[in-house]
Amino acid sequence: MAGHLQPIKLDSYKPLRELVCETIRQAIISGTFSPGERLMEIQLADEMGVSRTPVREAIRKLEQEGFVVMIPRRGTYVADISIKDIAEIYEIRTSLDMLAAGLAAERITPEELATMNKYLVDINKAAIIMDMDRIVELDTAFHDVLYTASRNERLHGIIYNLRDQLTSIRGRSMSYPGRMAETMDEHRALVDSIAARDVERAQRAARVHMENAERTLMRSLAEAKKEF
Repeated sequence: MAGHLQPIKLDSYKPLRELVCETIRQAIISGTFSPGERLMEIQLADEMGVSRTPVREAIRKLEQEGFVVMIPRRGTYVADISIKDIAEIYEIRTSLDMLAAGLAAERITPEELATMNKYLVDINKAAIIMDMDRIVELDTAFHDVLYTASRNERLHGIIYNLRDQLTSIRGRSMSYPGRMAETMDEHRALVDSIAARDVERAQRAARVHMENAERTLMRSLAEAKKEF
């Protein structure tokens, strides 16, 4: 395991164990640690300049979240997401996003609605030049407004955790031929239904968006496997 983590800054209001957990989680999401890579407590602690205790606590939490796998007598490894994992995550995400969209249709503010519309414009600009990193960033921000507008922090937290588990491969779906145009249409349908305060239409739009995203990602992964 190469040393890629930076020392933890202790000037944050957050508990040390949370900072350590966030640091390792982000390293996994960004690809600093690869799927199947072993994580050594001592080395992680040394790189972040902390004791092994918060690292051990962070690893336990990351195991619960599905980011790492702890194998008895062998150690801790970065989880390698499977087709089954993806299917299960999207199955849950679809239901949660439908709930969030329905709640947002009832509770969103005019300012939040304007922000979602602005993100649609920004995503379209990024799509023209196919800047995938920017597209993923904006798409994440777009959905964050939706989840915030649901006014349900626990719902937002659960969705956030599930979404993070797919971050490293989400670009595969968006970059699939024709998918970007479909995504824009689905986003517009979602925003329009929320603006109309139509709960059922908003939930339907969220379901269609998530089901199409899953279908495209699965197709992309299957084709990549054949090429390999």
